[in-house]
Amino acid sequence: MSQHSIQGRDLASGEIVKVLVDDGVIQAIVPVSSSAEGPWLSPGFIDLQINGYCGHDLNDQSVTPEVVIALAQQLVTFGVTTFLPTLITAAEEQLLAALRAIAAARRISPLAAHMIPCVHMEGPHLSPPDGPRGAHPRAHVRPPDSDELERWQAASGGLVGLVTVSPHWDGALDYIAYLSRKGILVALGHTDAAPARIHAAAQAGAVFSTHLGNGVAGELPRHPNLLWAQLADDRLTATFIADGHHLPADTLIAMLRAKGIERSVLVSDAVAVGGLRPGVYQTPVGGSVELTAEGRIGIPGTGMLGGAALPLSLGIANVARLPGFSLQQAVRMATENPGRFIGGRGALRVGAQADLVQFAWNPAEGDLDISRVFVRGVEQ
Repeated sequence: MSQHSIQGRDLASGEIVKVLVDDGVIQAIVPVSSSAEGPWLSPGFIDLQINGYCGHDLNDQSVTPEVVIALAQQLVTFGVTTFLPTLITAAEEQLLAALRAIAAARRISPLAAHMIPCVHMEGPHLSPPDGPRGAHPRAHVRPPDSDELERWQAASGGLVGLVTVSPHWDGALDYIAYLSRKGILVALGHTDAAPARIHAAAQAGAVFSTHLGNGVAGELPRHPNLLWAQLADDRLTATFIADGHHLPADTLIAMLRAKGIERSVLVSDAVAVGGLRPGVYQTPVGGSVELTAEGRIGIPGTGMLGGAALPLSLGIANVARLPGFSLQQAVRMATENPGRFIGGRGALRVGAQADLVQFAWNPAEGDLDISRVFVRGVEQ
C-alpha cells in the first residue's frame, strides 16, 4: 500500500482535516482549514448485528462463502467497514454449515477477512414463549450448552465472538461466566428473565443488551421489569434498532438518555429482504413477510414486525435528527462505541486502521449520502 491522504470535515471540530495513511494505518491527522464546506469524514461504521441484505441471506440453509462475500461488498456501499454476521436460532447442523461458510469467505476474500472480525450467534439459547422469542423458530430453541459452543468454534476456527442468550435458563449464569472467561462477548436478549436475573447475568460477565426494547413480551409490569433493569445496569451497553419502526421516537429518546451516549450502540439487524423492492417475500425466518416502501417488514395480517430492512446509515441519520442528539453523537454510537468491544476499531486517531467514510448529510432528508468508503486506506 502506498502513502496517501484522505480529506474531510472532522465531526468533532467541523474543520477540514487531512488524514495521512501508510500501509492501511493512520499516521497523522492534520488540520487543513476551518471551512465548513466539504464532506464529513468519520471512521467506518460498525454493525454488530446483521442477518443479510439485498437478497444475501446468512440464515438460508444453502448459504455459501460467495453469499457472505457479496454481503460484505454490499455493506461497504452503505459505509459499513466492520460487521458481525449474525446467525439466529436454527438446528445445530445449519449453524455449523453457516459458520463454515463464513470462515471460508474470510479465507477467500481479504475484504471479508478484514470486515468480519467475528460472528454473532443470536440464539439458540433464547426464551421459548411467543413474544420474547420474536421470529426465532420455537422448534430449535434450546438451553445453553458449552459443548455446542465448542463445536461452533471448531467449525469456524474460533470465529464466534458474541452470543446473545436469555439468562432465564438453569445454568445460564455459569454459561455466561464460561463465555466471558474465553473472551467471548455475551449479550442478553429475546428474554423474559426476571430483573434480578438480569443483574446476576451482568455480574457473571454479560456486557450487552441485544436490540433493547425488542425481543420482549408485548406487555410487562410497570415496575419492576427487565427493561428497567437493563437500562439501570451500567455494566450493560445497549444496542438499538433506530430504523423508525422497531422503536417509537419517544421510546428511543428515553432509552438513549437512560443508557447515556457512551453505553449506546446502533445496529441495523437487517435481513435479506432489506434493500429489495416492496412486496411479499417468503423467508427462511418468519415465513411470509411484507416489505413496504417505507422499509417496514411485517408479518401480513398480524401487525407484527418480521425483521429490519434499513441500513445502519439510516439509523445514524434518524438518531441525529432526534431532539437533544447531534450527528457526532449518532456516529459515535455506530463507530467508537461498538469498536471498543471489537479490537478498538471505529476510531479516527493516529495508529488506528484507516477504515474511513466520507458522507454528506442534510437533516431535512433521510439517509446519509455516502460518497467514498475506505477499508484500510483503500477506496472500495
